[in-house]
Amino acid sequence: MSKIAIIGGGIIGVATAYELAKLGEDVILFEKNYFGSGSTFRCATGIRAQFTDEANVRLMKYSVKRWEGLEEELEAEIGFTQSGYLFLATSEEEIETFKANIKLQNRFGVQTRLIDMDEAKEIVPILNTEPFLAGAWNPKDGKANPFKTLFAYLRKARELGIDAREHTEVVGLEREGDAITAVKFRSNGKVEGVKVDAVLNASNAWAPRINEMASLKHNLVPITPCKHQLVKTEPLERGQAEPLVCPPSWDDAYIIQDGEDGGIICGAGIEHKAKSLDDYEPTYDFLKGALRYAVKIAPSIRYAHIVRQWAGFYAKTPDSNPAIGKLLDNFYIAAGFSGHGFMMAPAVAQAMAELISRGRSKVPLDWEWYDPYRFERGELRSSAFQIG
Repeated sequence: MSKIAIIGGGIIGVATAYELAKLGEDVILFEKNYFGSGSTFRCATGIRAQFTDEANVRLMKYSVKRWEGLEEELEAEIGFTQSGYLFLATSEEEIETFKANIKLQNRFGVQTRLIDMDEAKEIVPILNTEPFLAGAWNPKDGKANPFKTLFAYLRKARELGIDAREHTEVVGLEREGDAITAVKFRSNGKVEGVKVDAVLNASNAWAPRINEMASLKHNLVPITPCKHQLVKTEPLERGQAEPLVCPPSWDDAYIIQDGEDGGIICGAGIEHKAKSLDDYEPTYDFLKGALRYAVKIAPSIRYAHIVRQWAGFYAKTPDSNPAIGKLLDNFYIAAGFSGHGFMMAPAVAQAMAELISRGRSKVPLDWEWYDPYRFERGELRSSAFQIG
């Protein structure tokens, strides 16, 4: 049994702690705030396999399969529903792009198909079909409750014996050669240390700081915290916009009906570089921009009251794909998910746990594609869709 430290108590860190505990490892999990306080509890809930490259399609097909069995495995209701994703085309050129994406996705068993607007209207009753020509529809995509999911993972991980510490900030790493030997942390104003056999940096937007503690260059894995925001309406009648609906050419705008209370969550790719890692202040220009798109997608939203607006981070890498893999002999990273960490978590957590504990994984994760050293080599991947 090895002593493994995980830094970061979002969905990736918590799920990996659970997976490592399943493999019999001794895990200590650090979160400087409360569990889920970073990107996880601020996400738009979506889960999809509709990506535009082989690596992400294959990984998310596997992740969706894990999502399908997660409630039974974790013995908890997490609000997972396969309500679908509907991408909408506004031009013939976009339709051709959709067809190419669908062909790729179908090749790996993802059931996306091109649909006309009559069928789209049946799927999304409040949809304004007039601006759109066709849709890319996958009914196996879906959504889940991030709060329930994280706490279900955390409860199971604790049952398996992990040491989960929130409000405990990692302040240093001790390194000998190419190995991390100890983690220093502050709790209740006191700095302590623990000897470790391996460390996972799962701190997402904060990951460059942790890398520096390991005497690695701050920009080895360049991650920019970009403020992304969401707006939510009062509850509407169920079944009005259950899938995530997105016309990508409209600034990546989207709507999705909340799986818990029926409010419509409205998002868009209107982003700002965060002033700091504490910059969670929503902005009025986002509110105006997101709602302008939302009422074009579904005009009835115009008459709904807005009940909430919030902000979080997309921890963005230069190619919008995460950094996943080994940085030193026993120092690993899974960060920079650029808005996709929640949906990828079941697959990535299993892969990282197996890699750390066993040295290899059965998860179809393309380690070369997500290689954290690719940025240093200037080998950027194709940019992933950034829809939630």
